[in-house]
Parts: sequence; C-alpha cells; structure tokens
Amino acid sequence: METILQFFRRRPEFRTATLLSGSLFWLVGFFLVPLAYLLAVSFAARSPYGTLAWTLGLGNYARAFQPLYLEVYWRSFWMALMTTALCALLGFPVAYTLALQVSSRWKSALLMLVVIPFWTSFLIRTYAWMVILRSEGVVNNILLSLHVIHEPLRLLYTPLAVMIGLVYGELPFMILPLYAVLQKLDPTLLEAAQDLGAPRWSTFRRVTLPLSAPGLMAGSVLVFIASVGAFITPDLLGGARTMMVGNLIQNQFAVARDQPFGSAVAFLLTLVVLVLVGASLRKSEQATREIL
Repeated sequence: METILQFFRRRPEFRTATLLSGSLFWLVGFFLVPLAYLLAVSFAARSPYGTLAWTLGLGNYARAFQPLYLEVYWRSFWMALMTTALCALLGFPVAYTLALQVSSRWKSALLMLVVIPFWTSFLIRTYAWMVILRSEGVVNNILLSLHVIHEPLRLLYTPLAVMIGLVYGELPFMILPLYAVLQKLDPTLLEAAQDLGAPRWSTFRRVTLPLSAPGLMAGSVLVFIASVGAFITPDLLGGARTMMVGNLIQNQFAVARDQPFGSAVAFLLTLVVLVLVGASLRKSEQATREIL
C-alpha cells in the first residue's frame, strides 16, 4: 500500500486519472453509449411488424417538425418557462429569508422542510394532488363549504393542474441553489447600500439580485430541464388533453411501438437540453467573473 501511495505521489497524472475513472465510466456507460444508440435508432425505420429496419434516412426528423408535434413542443416549452418563472418568484423570497433573515438555530429545521418532499415518492405525491384537485377533492369541498362556488370546479386534467404539479415538484430545485448563493452574501454590502441612502428595492435590484445571479441561473436550468421533459405530472394531472414532449416520447415507445420516431424526438430534446446547459454554464461563469 505504501508503494502505491509513493507511486501516485511521484506521478500525479495517474492519481487524477484514477479519481476520474469512476465518473468517466459511469458517464460513458450510462449516458454517452445510450445516447449514441438513440442517435443510431433515430435514423432507422419502423417495419410493419413494429421492429427496426436499419436504414439511413432523415424521415423521422422531418416528421418530428410536423405541425401536430410542433404544438406539443410549444406547449412543453411555454409550460416549462412558466414553471421556471413561478418557481423563481416563489423560491427567491424563501431562499432570501432562509439565508439572510432567519437565525442560525432555525435554518436547519426550515431547510429540512424544503427537502422533506424528497423523502416520499414523486409518484405518490402526484397521486395526492389528484385527490386534492378532483371534483370531490379538498379544494372543491372547501370552496363549496364556504359558498364561494355553487358547483365543483373542473381542476383536474387541465393545464392549470399540470402547472400546479410542476411548480410543486420543482420548487425545491430553485430554492436550494439560491440559498447556497445567498448565504455567502456579505451582509455588510446591504448595510453599506442602506447607509448610502438606497431604498430597499434599489438595494435588491443593484446588489442582491446581481450577486444571486449564479444561483438563479442554476435553479432556472434545473427547473426548466426537469419541466420540459416531465412525464408523470402531465400524464396524471393533465390527462390526454395536456400532452407534453415526454408523453409523446413515451407513447411512441410503449404504445405506437415506433422506436425510430421516438428516438428522433428524444434526441432532439436531449440536444436542446445540452445547448441550454452549455449556454447557462457560460452565463454563470460570466456572471461569476463579473462579481469577482
């Protein structure tokens, strides 16, 4: 053992390669190889028996841009954007309060409340929202008992139900990155702005918001990527009327048995996500350099 340690001390490049080997193996084996197979299948064709007919054509990609599917993409992207915006509006005050307003003795307990939903299966939590939003559910019963409405509202299997489920599921992914950045914020900067006569909104706009940009960017990317490819939430809360791109891909693989077309749509979605991640990383690095 001592001889091996001495070898790694003399050859640091082998030490670096050894530390990275596990992550690289996982990345190549469970991401790059399946992605390469997905790309290869996307150029194939579906035989009359539902099997793969290996060809080399772009018919699946041309079909993916038909108006019927463009409507699904548009619905997925605007709902993901709305989810990201709502998570930012709801998550920023929570993260700001936890990081700068709450005493240290309460921070751990309140952070635990943020992550408690992860202790339960997301599928079970989505079923719970079905119970809450159905015609005989909690929301309608409360509104009926208060005489706010005279007949149950149709909440389940609507875009509103999908939006509620997406915001509920993705909100912690916005709060935690923002909290990680805001807790490192120097309070003396805020005090200096107030001493110089800046009102609270000006202090927030010129000091707090720019310094929290890396966390806001990271949270937005996490929420948007998870929302645009969501499958369980639109399937259970939206029904067939609120199909998103994740449901489209699942239907092609499981129902239509058209793996080439499903692979083409999935690869296009993966490509869009990779472009967004690359752009967000560049923006985050730029924002970090400007702060430093």
